Amino acid sequence: MVSADAARNIVGIVGNVISFGLFLSPVPTFWRIIKAKDVEEFKPDPYLATLLNCMLWVFYGLPIVHPNSILVVTINGIGLVIESAYLIIFFIYATRNTRLKMLGVLTVEALFMVAVVAGVLLGAHTHEKRSMIVGILCVIFGSVMYASPLTIMGKVIKTRSVEYMPFVLSLVNFLNGCCWTAYALIKFDLYITIPNGLGAVFGLAQLILYGCYYRSTPKKGKNVELPTVKVTKNSVGGGRVSVTVEK
Repeated sequence: MVSADAARNIVGIVGNVISFGLFLSPVPTFWRIIKAKDVEEFKPDPYLATLLNCMLWVFYGLPIVHPNSILVVTINGIGLVIESAYLIIFFIYATRNTRLKMLGVLTVEALFMVAVVAGVLLGAHTHEKRSMIVGILCVIFGSVMYASPLTIMGKVIKTRSVEYMPFVLSLVNFLNGCCWTAYALIKFDLYITIPNGLGAVFGLAQLILYGCYYRSTPKKGKNVELPTVKVTKNSVGGGRVSVTVEK
């Protein structure tokens, strides 16, 4: 019979694989941005939220805060690098106003993390207290990360188009939430359960919206109706032909 620790490790490894897929799922979006040299209607909100979320979870999983959480550290460390790359690309092709907003948010996030690390290490001297403080922050900002696509979901409902809500991202987001919720429930960890449970719910909501509005999304490469050309022969002018374009 598989022990709880072994089962949790197996689910955690699967969670790492799915989370890696989640971090990579926006690649088609950013490839589109690079080719167009324009961020179009895409928003940086999810990537800014995910960046802060990864920083908090890396800190939470360190042995000085919450021992035996190496699988939490590995995947969020990878996510931190990937999200940074996305934000760099977004920054390059965004408008000046968007860049300024991004810089403002990134500055606030950096100052916030410095304050959290210093406050926890200097003010809390046991693993339990450190885990509780950082865990609560992870719950709050993890929930913000999973809720950040709400802005895109609102756009989907308003425009009746899923063009800017990629299906792969929604699906992997749902699977990721389910897997990490299972990981947290094997050896109960409230701080991992809450945000990932919400992630599963929001991911499911995105999939439902996708199913509702996929058919009403304008398809690219649709045939364009061309104007017709009417040719008439002038019987008086010696066989001359006149061409009329009708729209």
